[in-house]
Amino acid sequence: MGLVGSLFSFIVFLSCLIAVCGQGTRIGFYSTTCPEAETIVRTTVTSHFGSDPKIAPGLLRMHFHDCFVQGCDGSVLISGPDTERTAGANFNLRGFEVIDDAKTQLEAACPGVVSCTDILTLAARDSIALTKGQSWQVPTGRRDGRVSLATNVNNLPSPSDSVDVQQRKFAAFRLNTRDLVALVGGHTIGTAACGFFTNRIFNTTGNRADPTMDQTFVPELQRLCPLNGDASTRVDLDFGSGNTFDTSFFNNLSRGRGILQSDHVLWTNPTTRAIVQEFMASGDNFNAQFARSMVKMSNIGVRTGANGEIRRVCSAVN
Repeated sequence: MGLVGSLFSFIVFLSCLIAVCGQGTRIGFYSTTCPEAETIVRTTVTSHFGSDPKIAPGLLRMHFHDCFVQGCDGSVLISGPDTERTAGANFNLRGFEVIDDAKTQLEAACPGVVSCTDILTLAARDSIALTKGQSWQVPTGRRDGRVSLATNVNNLPSPSDSVDVQQRKFAAFRLNTRDLVALVGGHTIGTAACGFFTNRIFNTTGNRADPTMDQTFVPELQRLCPLNGDASTRVDLDFGSGNTFDTSFFNNLSRGRGILQSDHVLWTNPTTRAIVQEFMASGDNFNAQFARSMVKMSNIGVRTGANGEIRRVCSAVN
């Protein structure tokens, strides 16, 4: 592993102990009850990633959407009328088949032991490693929630949010501004539908683009997302490096190439700009903070012990 890798792992583990692991999850939760759990999830994600690399940002986004609605309880995985999956903000979520595949294998190996919520949490971590990001140890032991309602999907961060609004939404889950910038940095492997930003490249003033954007970049976005074109077409949020987990996303923000308004303002706001600059200068700092922030986020509102269940099938309550 080397000195740098060992130090990184220690920092992440220490931050976990200090910040969140006291909420009922712990590293190695399945070490005796299902020792191959993490290997099965990792192998499954790797297999699906091999045929479709875009499954990585899909799983990361799904984990985020799960945790920001009622906490990390796997409720986003439940299918059916009026469930979270039917909410507008979740229409384009992808990766459900990966979680279902891993669950099938885990039920064969260790029936009734590993929660769907933990599978999703582990899969998000493995997605980062597959896109050349730094892995980290994931505390496990979450149980699955039994309620999934589309009406609860009402406070996810929006592509048009200001920094102040984003800070309030993150603070509601005890995530600070460093967590915010680091987690948004996950957009380095993310994509967005054209409909979320065409107002920036074709605004209402003579179809001219947002003047705060890099004007040499605008024609490329207009080509990918033509006026009156398919609003569901997706483009990389980290232009030029969309398949690699790196600091290129932050470099693009500094050049006026933040595609979503909510990303762009991280550079124009002095407080968040300082953090962006730090991450631009040090990939190690970004990777370490991202891991810490993911561990914190993955412990939002977790259900443990008798509070919840272990679903037999991830798309339905028992």
